[in-house]
Amino acid sequence: MQAPSVGGVMLPRGNGEAIRLSRGASLTDFAEKINANPASLVAVMMNLGEMVTATQSVSDETLQLLAGEMNYTVQIVSPEEEDRELLESFDIEFGEDEGDEEDLVVRPPVVTVMGHVDHGKTRLLDAIRKTNVIAGEAGGITQHIGAYQVATEVNDEERKITFIDTPGHEAFTAMRARGAKSTDIAILVVAANDGVMPQTVEALNHAKAADVPIVVAVNKIDVEGADPTKVRGQLTEYGLVAEEYGGDTMFVDISAKQGLHIDSLLEAVILTADASLDLRANPHQDAQGISIESRLDRGRGAVATVLVQRGTLRVGDTMVVGDAYGRVRAMLDDNGNNVAEAGPSTPVQVLGLTNVPGAGDNFLVVDEDRTARQIAEKRAARERNAAFAKRTRRVSLEDLDKVLKAGEVQQLNLIIKGDASGSVEALESSLLQLDVGEEVDIRVLHRGVGAVTESDIDLAMGSDAIVIGFNVRAAGRAAQMAEREGVDVRYYSVIYQAIEEIEAALKGMLKPEYEEVELGTAEIREVFKSSKLGNIAGVLVRSGEVKRNTKARLIRDGKVVAENLTISGLRRFKDDVTEIREGFEGGINLGNFNDIKVDDVIATYEMREKPRS
Repeated sequence: MQAPSVGGVMLPRGNGEAIRLSRGASLTDFAEKINANPASLVAVMMNLGEMVTATQSVSDETLQLLAGEMNYTVQIVSPEEEDRELLESFDIEFGEDEGDEEDLVVRPPVVTVMGHVDHGKTRLLDAIRKTNVIAGEAGGITQHIGAYQVATEVNDEERKITFIDTPGHEAFTAMRARGAKSTDIAILVVAANDGVMPQTVEALNHAKAADVPIVVAVNKIDVEGADPTKVRGQLTEYGLVAEEYGGDTMFVDISAKQGLHIDSLLEAVILTADASLDLRANPHQDAQGISIESRLDRGRGAVATVLVQRGTLRVGDTMVVGDAYGRVRAMLDDNGNNVAEAGPSTPVQVLGLTNVPGAGDNFLVVDEDRTARQIAEKRAARERNAAFAKRTRRVSLEDLDKVLKAGEVQQLNLIIKGDASGSVEALESSLLQLDVGEEVDIRVLHRGVGAVTESDIDLAMGSDAIVIGFNVRAAGRAAQMAEREGVDVRYYSVIYQAIEEIEAALKGMLKPEYEEVELGTAEIREVFKSSKLGNIAGVLVRSGEVKRNTKARLIRDGKVVAENLTISGLRRFKDDVTEIREGFEGGINLGNFNDIKVDDVIATYEMREKPRS
């Protein structure tokens, strides 16, 4: 049915039917779904107060607005659903074990170590793996996700456990959440001397959201003030009841520093896995899993740490990881040794990818290089469209003029480069969450893994951006170029230092806020008339001090009768003075303002810049 729409544009109207669109869809995509002319939809959007081109990726809200006007409903396809539909178009199933019951074999549990910063997560892994990871961590805080496999003996049988080491600082909330989603069991580390802290609760919530069993490691039992019983009591409030209290959560008292009871903790993990989970996978199918971390190595190219969740990954397999793909050239285990294959629950570093995938991207093995390339390209295009839609600022006709005026909306442009995709993602997420008011906007123009390059400096020059290098430096001539062109490149190795400095920069871009500070009040006791100066108030300073050239207001019977006056003259007896303090008398001249009476109060004040909180 054809019906006139807004502005007399002829286009089809719906009957409330649903239209499925992907994130970052354009008006052209919408028009194809309803068999309309894209130009007519542009006209409709203009009449609705939005300036949008036909091929521009638009936000979900814009699509909903247009659909509502035309009597349709829009269903935005989730990223997971998009990916599933993409893989189905290639006759690929992801996330389902294949084969019969006899094809399934027991796999090691995948464990995430979580908890509050400084409660000993990395030192615990250090004790488990007998290697010194913490010595290489900037500020003692884990900056990346790593994955390691260890063996322990339970009931005279060797059992393997895979550990995912998630970063400890609060900025890595997103990475910790992802760690929980890729894990079977969470070890919650709580210091016996500190007890439950804010990040302890945060980590606990991530684990509960992922619906994984929790084993509590009560650490630092060897330090002064340690009270493991108090920890058990505190965690009871959050639904973790120890077995000795009649609950089903295993608590193990340990000292990561002294290496006490580590074996008991590993045994608790295995027992919890056996009791609560059916950990089996099919090792005979093509490998599928998740990317834990990735980085760009100067000598080896893109290096991705992947966790095989089902199937077996072999050297020579063609794999696609997020929007990266390639043939597996080599695989390394957590000790840096070459391996030929990796079965379920095995973490390995993979070499041979075309580019650096994102942390948390799923991977799968496909039959042909061409299929892998097509899947990767479609994923990249989808993410690019979604990013454009997210980046688009909604501008209505009413406020278009305001936005175009320079300085109305100030913007800090950033380019983020780091040594690992997880760190870059976490830093970007933390920076975009900074809240310093509506006057200033932060925009990440580009993010990537690897050294700061000349192209990064070029982009920064064209957009007045600041370049952030996280555990990377400027490569080759990029440093000289940045210095020559005056591009601000800042290097960091600890994430919260970057966040603090950028927040300070954002606050510096804000227009200064001023607040009124009262200086003093003076009561008029007598009015003197002067042919030269007009009326002069004989006053007694009641509070504070009255200074020359400050602002003042006149108050009569408790009401303000004059604003924005100036103390233009100030005298003590026959002398001109700059100030009169509390308890002293003097004369005040308010310039051209002469409407003063006895018992009026002159209140003086000044406007001071208010510090940003």
